[in-house]
Amino acid sequence: MTLLIIFNPHAAHGRAARMLDKMKSYLSEKKLPFEIQLTERQGHAIEIVEKADFGDYTGIAAAGGDGTLLEVVTAYFRNQSKQRIPLGVIPTGTGNAFARDMNLKALSWMDAVDVIAAGGKKQVDVGRIRTQGSEYHFMNIIGLGFVADVGDTARKLKWIGNLSYTLGVFHRTIGLKTFRMTLEADGKIMERENLFTEISNTRYTSNFLMAPRAKIDDGLFDVTLCGKLSRRRLLSAFPKIFTGEHIHLPEIEHFQAKRIRIDTEIPKILTPDGELLGSTPLEIECLPRAVEVFWK
Repeated sequence: MTLLIIFNPHAAHGRAARMLDKMKSYLSEKKLPFEIQLTERQGHAIEIVEKADFGDYTGIAAAGGDGTLLEVVTAYFRNQSKQRIPLGVIPTGTGNAFARDMNLKALSWMDAVDVIAAGGKKQVDVGRIRTQGSEYHFMNIIGLGFVADVGDTARKLKWIGNLSYTLGVFHRTIGLKTFRMTLEADGKIMERENLFTEISNTRYTSNFLMAPRAKIDDGLFDVTLCGKLSRRRLLSAFPKIFTGEHIHLPEIEHFQAKRIRIDTEIPKILTPDGELLGSTPLEIECLPRAVEVFWK
């Protein structure tokens, strides 16, 4: 049977396209039967995967960045095939945060192919988002507030890789603003003056260790709330996000929850897995061990 690979040639600012021929050769070398379908635009991976007959494949792999994986997993749950197949991750994009939780380095697509060829699997949690009358699924993280603003800036600087997110932090610090938020977590209601909110299924976002205690298969999200702080305080604390020490700052709240609802005074754009998609209000639910992933 065949592995279906959804390949985004535009990932990593177009650099992924140069990997395609080498990837085909390596897949053949590993004796992995495969079918590659190239995405042509944003949302195309959803169209391809939603219509695929999973009965024709041994697995489906997202080759791109976290945005490609977001589209593939969203369509995976929309697909009407009776058969469920494992999901593979081949990092070839700018942001490969989910791959980091698999102990795969950025752009280490050969190691990822090795993982798929070895056939090991793991049941992992998936996040479900409901916003603006639509439903999406994510593997990694969803944020709003300052982190979404940073993501918007980073998207325009993708050609420089993960450094784009660091530059986005410095740029967005200039217009730093908090917002009023009501958050309901497993029935507990909280009112906050918030700078950003991150809801993590995995430990990393970009190269930031946002949720150092997160586990991909515990049935819970790790929630990080950042309250009001000055520009100087934000910049002085910023290095801690690379090591996960930021969760100990007095301005940070960190807890776990399975079901979350968020509303804000002014609609705030969302950034699931690094993409800009939907806005508040939103509902999020953790689906425990909802998908099987090729895993080392």
